[in-house]
Amino acid sequence: MELAIIIAVVVVALVFDYTNGFHDAANAIATSVSTRALTPRVALAMAAVMNFVGAFLGQKIAHTVSDTIEPPSGTHGMTIVMAGLLGAIAWNLITWYYGLPSSSSHALIGGLVGSAIASGTTVHWTTVIDKVVIPMVVSPLVAFSLGFVVMLAIMWIFKSMNPGRANRGFRIAQTVSAAAMALGHGLQDAQKTMGVIFLALLTGGYVAESDGLPLWVIIAAATAISLGTWSGGWRIMRTLGRRIIHLDPPRGFAAESVAASVLYTTAYVWEAPISTTHTITSAVMGVGATKRVSAVRWGVARSILTAWVLTFPMAGTMAAICYFVVHLFLP
Repeated sequence: MELAIIIAVVVVALVFDYTNGFHDAANAIATSVSTRALTPRVALAMAAVMNFVGAFLGQKIAHTVSDTIEPPSGTHGMTIVMAGLLGAIAWNLITWYYGLPSSSSHALIGGLVGSAIASGTTVHWTTVIDKVVIPMVVSPLVAFSLGFVVMLAIMWIFKSMNPGRANRGFRIAQTVSAAAMALGHGLQDAQKTMGVIFLALLTGGYVAESDGLPLWVIIAAATAISLGTWSGGWRIMRTLGRRIIHLDPPRGFAAESVAASVLYTTAYVWEAPISTTHTITSAVMGVGATKRVSAVRWGVARSILTAWVLTFPMAGTMAAICYFVVHLFLP
């Protein structure tokens, strides 16, 4: 029974990773596609490859995720982890259907916390607040501010250059910035799934804390998120690339560069599983505001903000419901 449950948890975790890939595919490539720097298929292929590579660049975030809750050992603990994953998947699918770039990261953490609360399991609130809630607020503000400042710098540095020549140059530069963004997405989001699988393996007694992440977990998570990315996320791509603001190549390059920098910094310095969605969306708004404040479609931004606010509690609520349902069939 325990073996069957751990296999089921791993499969569900990889399904979440796959939905994360197609849900967040737009994060890395929407700006490049909307400025015609890359064709959609080329952009998706590049993003899939870079997501795979990024998954191998660190394990700090995976350990942070595995430390958010402390489920009991055995089948009950694995049931709690599975319910958290199911809640996150449900919320991902809802926001994907409506084309809202919500956070898969916060859906995952919210799902784990929701199932933990429903089951009376210990939640490490210090980790949740320091590594999730505070970065959730700080990272979009930093991305917006840096996007605004970097774009102002670009406008000043290239003010005398011919606009057509500048756009051609920045289209080429966007190939690099989009790749950096996709690499950061793999670094951040693939590790979150690794952390959940590691948590399930710890709960089932299949690994020890000192063992570290098994190689097969890293490869499986990297493959799942890459396949999800390749399948695309056209609904969200349309929202992020066109509905917030119409981007030109310089602004697309600035947004991607800023977002990638924030992802790397929080992964290696803060060890925080931040939202790539929040980060790139805020950077897009920041570079857009340099055109004029009214250039940003704030009504769309308000809808996205609503999804951000609802993600943590809604994923937690769905996970709690999943726990009660799953617990009827599993001990």
